[in-house]
Amino acid sequence: MKVILNKDVPNLGEEGDICEVARGYARNYLIPRGFGVLHTPQNLALLSSKRKAIEKHKEEKRQAALGLKSRIEELAMVLEMTAGEGGRLFGSVTSATIIAELAKAGIQVERKKVEIADRSIRSTGSHIVRIRLYGSEVAQLKVQVVSSAKKPQEAAESKAPASHAAAAPAAPAPEASSEPAESQQASEHRDE
Repeated sequence: MKVILNKDVPNLGEEGDICEVARGYARNYLIPRGFGVLHTPQNLALLSSKRKAIEKHKEEKRQAALGLKSRIEELAMVLEMTAGEGGRLFGSVTSATIIAELAKAGIQVERKKVEIADRSIRSTGSHIVRIRLYGSEVAQLKVQVVSSAKKPQEAAESKAPASHAAAAPAAPAPEASSEPAESQQASEHRDE
């Protein structure tokens, strides 16, 4: 069934596009929610009269995407994560992490538009994250993941108090209960 879209529909098309969809999808979802209308001569005439306004909306979206692309590419994101030896992260940097950091910078992006190689970053170092914008525009965000491990001086200072604690005499171990020995003796007497 052919429909003319009144609004942008993710994974289907933009306002003004003519799409072929399943009957149930059109009748139960698109048309009742105002996302589309049936492909009829009357609706085609309405579409042609609104064509200039639709093109104006699309151009505004393109310009907004270009502005957003330049803001994202100028941004150098540095993420501090806990890492072990060899730079392997305890956990990972996901699209949700990237979106939260972008939101702190005042940039709103949908989660599904963030593309991370292998779906997440699991090591320290420099990484490139692709963010799909309007149309074919793609912004490349530079992400630097650094270890949040303590600096060598801080690590030496934190070990010093620990070594003093190790030098302290160990507390005497609690004496073993005499119950097991008594129960053994009792069982030996029963066997006799």
